[in-house]
Amino acid sequence: MAAAPLYKTQELQIYNSISGQKETFTPITEGNIGMYVCGPTVYSNVHLGNCRTFISFDLIFRYLRHLDYKVRYVRNITDAGHLENDADEGEDKVAKKARLEQLEPMEIVQRYTLDFHKVMSKFNAIPPSIEPTATGHIVEQIEIIKTIIDNGFAYESNGSIYFDVQKFNETNNYGKLSGRNLEDMIANTRELSAQSDKKNPQDFALWKKADPQHIMRWPSPWSDGFPGWHLECTVMSTKYLGERFDIHGGGMDLKFPHHECEIAQGEAACGQTPVNYWMHANMLTLNGKKMSKSTGNTISPAELFSGNNSVLNKAFDPSIVRFFMLQAHYRSILDFSNDALEASEKGFLRLLDAIQAMDKLTTSQDTNGFNVSLWRQECYDAMNDDFNSPILIAKLFDAVKFINTVKEQNATISIADLELLSATMHDFVFDVLGLVDINETSSNISDKLSGAVELLINLRAEARANKDFATSDKIRDELLEIGIQLKDSREGTSFSLN
Repeated sequence: MAAAPLYKTQELQIYNSISGQKETFTPITEGNIGMYVCGPTVYSNVHLGNCRTFISFDLIFRYLRHLDYKVRYVRNITDAGHLENDADEGEDKVAKKARLEQLEPMEIVQRYTLDFHKVMSKFNAIPPSIEPTATGHIVEQIEIIKTIIDNGFAYESNGSIYFDVQKFNETNNYGKLSGRNLEDMIANTRELSAQSDKKNPQDFALWKKADPQHIMRWPSPWSDGFPGWHLECTVMSTKYLGERFDIHGGGMDLKFPHHECEIAQGEAACGQTPVNYWMHANMLTLNGKKMSKSTGNTISPAELFSGNNSVLNKAFDPSIVRFFMLQAHYRSILDFSNDALEASEKGFLRLLDAIQAMDKLTTSQDTNGFNVSLWRQECYDAMNDDFNSPILIAKLFDAVKFINTVKEQNATISIADLELLSATMHDFVFDVLGLVDINETSSNISDKLSGAVELLINLRAEARANKDFATSDKIRDELLEIGIQLKDSREGTSFSLN
């Protein structure tokens, strides 16, 4: 008989941004979860703050799957419609970069989408189930605009379509996610400029008529133009997860106006609130200050991994950076600094050493000083408390301390408890936290490098036997150029790394 799914034995609490409190998680359909996370706008290399958000939701995705839920995780790629300053005016971010670099917009999209995937792969993030793009869903966006117009919550103005926030607020609550009051927003807003097509400053674009110089444009019933930034997420989340789904996530900075507008669009089109649990990850700072390109207080993932930066003393492996990020709760601000990263590196290596040591522990008839079953449930309790990874990591280090005590023969552990301890450590360190054993990775790289060089040595020996000295010399010289020196002797050829 199959074992009951883990989620049956664990009660998960999630902090819901819309209620401002932790709530017991109950999916719409038992055993199945729909989760949507706002992805990157691909007009530049992904920055570390975005990476933290996606690592946080990778942790959440991993834990939900670990609990035996079937999860459909949708994370979009914004490749059109996101204007400068997140506003309804200005130039499209992708189109602007394309103009500056004299490239096609889709060349920009391709370049930075690939960069995003490469960086997230280094962080060992699992790809989402579906990764739709804004430009791939223009038809659906036009159709939902028609529905919102038919339902009386949008209007046309000079070829653009705007969402009527005041009309919507007569029967709904615009501002319920961010805690803002529409009357206060109106009172604090300057009068509209004469050039504006909007009825009210709070209204937001569903479709924008393209200026003559705007590169990215599509035909619609109203004008040649492009969709508003907020609309793509409403369309793609409902298309792949349904009109109402379980979890919507993103960075804290998206709460208003982006997610507020998503709720309004969903309610205006479908007549119901689209999401049960809203989740928001907090920001990163660097040396106690906000990360900013303009002030130079910033560091990219590539600079972090290579050590080629003026902020940190050395390079850090992506798994160490991931471990560092997970030592803070996803809802708290996290400060990057050299000292903090070096402390994380020491802790991470200590954790890996303890996992390695478990294979060589001597077992006894019983376990003293450590209740493994209770500890295992405490690990689950930490993650069940709104995915509290720092508490989980603290619990893992309780186990590290015990493992080292057994190793020093100052405590004992039974075979059954060692098996449970080992399985639990592997589940939480590698499966849930998504960390990589960098010691094992380095060893694998060394083994593969040795194998590749031995292959070249054999090919060189064949070339020499066939008196093909040109090929033989080429293999030797090109290996030397990349820092691998061959040494010929009576016993054969060996190599060393320069």
